[in-house]
Amino acid sequence: MAPQIMAVEKGGDEFPAKLTGQVLVCTIIAAFGGLMFGYDIGISGGVTGMDDFLEKFFPEVYVKKHRAHEDNYCKYDSQLLQLFTSSLYLAAIVCSLLASKCCSKLGRKVTMQFASAFFFVGVVLCTAAIDLPMLIFGRLFLGAGVGFGNQAVPLFISEIAPAKYRGGLNICFQLLITVGILCANLVNYFTANIHPNGWRYSLGGAAVPAIFLGLGSLIIVETPTSLIERNKREAGLRALKKIRGVEDVEREYQEIVHATEIAAQVKTPFKNLFQRQSRPQLVCGMLLQICQQLTGINVIMFYAPVLFQTMGLGSDAALLSAVVTGSINSASTLVAVFGVDRVGRRFLLIESAVQMFLAQVVTGVILAKNLHSTNQIPKHYAYIVVFLICFFVAGFAWSWGPLGWLIPSEIYPLETRTAGFFTAVAMNMLFTFIIAQAFLTLLCHMKSGIFFFFAVCILLMGSFATFFLPETKGIPIDEMNERAWKKHWYWKKYLTDDDYDDQEIQKKVSE
Repeated sequence: MAPQIMAVEKGGDEFPAKLTGQVLVCTIIAAFGGLMFGYDIGISGGVTGMDDFLEKFFPEVYVKKHRAHEDNYCKYDSQLLQLFTSSLYLAAIVCSLLASKCCSKLGRKVTMQFASAFFFVGVVLCTAAIDLPMLIFGRLFLGAGVGFGNQAVPLFISEIAPAKYRGGLNICFQLLITVGILCANLVNYFTANIHPNGWRYSLGGAAVPAIFLGLGSLIIVETPTSLIERNKREAGLRALKKIRGVEDVEREYQEIVHATEIAAQVKTPFKNLFQRQSRPQLVCGMLLQICQQLTGINVIMFYAPVLFQTMGLGSDAALLSAVVTGSINSASTLVAVFGVDRVGRRFLLIESAVQMFLAQVVTGVILAKNLHSTNQIPKHYAYIVVFLICFFVAGFAWSWGPLGWLIPSEIYPLETRTAGFFTAVAMNMLFTFIIAQAFLTLLCHMKSGIFFFFAVCILLMGSFATFFLPETKGIPIDEMNERAWKKHWYWKKYLTDDDYDDQEIQKKVSE
């Protein structure tokens, strides 16, 4: 028997709802978009450390890697090698915009189907690559899949989930990202010794989550909000009854209809997104995604094997260490799944900022004292750094990782929701690209100072979460303005009653 809950509606009444099997199944299937993304993040770092892969596509890096007395921090400094990782995110930025339009016009389900198709084509091209242009071209298709998937999946889950469980269900997307990273690390560990095509098996494994998402998206229900905003009201009502598990959905249905009618009056959602009353959501949504990347997490996830080899661990030990960090990442995300709707978003963000700051600072100190240009760090220090990285990853996994996707998916009103979430996804992809493209070069020039750079970023992030981010726990997605932003000490000045009076909005837009 599904547990019955109540989602609070405007005016203090409650919407009856159950946590149904339909919602759980739809959430799991949709979250496979996260598994695609995570597998790609994890597979990139392992593949770029494989000699067969480097010798075929990046021979100059292969030579530097094995050259005697090569600078520890500069072995992998190659713009082309970094382009292999980062090119995906250039395509994802562009395709996120296309996906936001697709979400609005065709629905969240169709957008996920496009994500699966693009990603599968990219997998085929990368696995069969015979030269660098073909490899990069495949990465661009993978980026299109990531852009469409990351745009649609968090919105889909936020719209079908009951308010009480929205946080935990939405974090399933991030959980599957971490599982994807772990799976990729395990695959890399076993394929690294398959010569000369072990890297092809690693890259080809990404087809599995793409196929699962594509087939699964054929059987899941479209969100009631998406159906109603596309004038399929009867289908939207049926879908709402199906996912809530109760017949008494009239009040929630009417609120969704009301929200879609207001949203339909907004002909230029991107223009409205940049108006004063939308500034709180726009700024916080973008900053959350930027901050997520400036923790330095993707440095760990993209380049963990490379980073551990730099510290003197052998290839097998480096890949095994990456498996350990991936396991910590997945296990710690479960803390967020079960804790985010109990302790709240802000608590997790602030606590983990302290934890990650300490990990980055101590790691930087150890490397500054013990890892120089041509020596090897003593083994016991290397393992301490592995522990600190696990400590860092755990903090990220139950906070900025999942909440960086959850909060932007739930803070925008319907009239700017897809446009607003696009800006958040685009910022994520842009800063992921910048860090992926620049990290190995920064490591070469800044050496251990790169960890202090990320520590400063984390300090600023923690301050942002403390002073400028409202708590959104348990608030229905269409009630955020009234119950979160208008009550915040700073952002409330941007949202007056006049700004969000429905008749006033319709009047302004029609003019």
